[in-house]
Amino acid sequence: MANYTTLEIVQENPNSAVFYLYLNRPNHRNALSRDFFTEFPRALSSLDQNPDVNVIVLSGAGNHFCAGIDLKTLTSISDQFVSGDRGRAGEKFRREIKELQEAITAIERCRKPVVASIHGACIGGGVDIVTACDIRYCSKDAFFSVKEVDLAITADLGTLQRLPSIVGYGNALELALTGRTFWSSEAKELGLVSRVFGSREELDNGVRVVAEGIGLKSPLAVRGTKAVLQRSRELNVEQGLDYVATWNSAMLLSDDLSEAVSAYAQKREPIFAKL
Repeated sequence: MANYTTLEIVQENPNSAVFYLYLNRPNHRNALSRDFFTEFPRALSSLDQNPDVNVIVLSGAGNHFCAGIDLKTLTSISDQFVSGDRGRAGEKFRREIKELQEAITAIERCRKPVVASIHGACIGGGVDIVTACDIRYCSKDAFFSVKEVDLAITADLGTLQRLPSIVGYGNALELALTGRTFWSSEAKELGLVSRVFGSREELDNGVRVVAEGIGLKSPLAVRGTKAVLQRSRELNVEQGLDYVATWNSAMLLSDDLSEAVSAYAQKREPIFAKL
């Protein structure tokens, strides 16, 4: 595997199709440096293209998930655009923002499901990341904040676009305008996370069980489920049904279907080919 300065990829069990992707700047509470935005989509792409990977668990090394964008990175980016022609500087700045956005959107573009395992701080850019993930779990000590407004920034890496469909428009607006801290119990109440675990150890064990379970299912069915659900966010029911009909007309009649039916009839676990 490639070496990264801001990330670490781990396969904890060589017989497992679950791989772990760690934000790996624990001494900086996993704050997002400029290198992260280059390395993160590259790491996700490598996992996506690896046939041994069925599920990706995204977590943070150390005591926190992510403290948001590194302020040094923020200052460095803004300093690049303070002089020269304002129009050209603005156009270049827009391209820079789009590049950062693409790094986060890489989570959604990844064919494999990405499960966020959140502990400690999940602030600013951390919320951008987890709202792009497919499933979110956290430990009791996790706390969250859509912090950008307190730094005189309109959040621009995805939270304002994704959070409303997860927690509701009114809740998202209140969290984004106040920048207040909210804890794991409220995150569960809002629907931001599916479950809260009592400790980091319980979180790790619980997420492992879920990820391993998904990893044993048909890769084609898992891939299709993620793709259809993502597409359906933008469609009405009739359009969504048409989309999944077209998807399944190409994907349903597969070796995975035959294996699933045979395994059920024979009362055994199915074994699916890699994707």
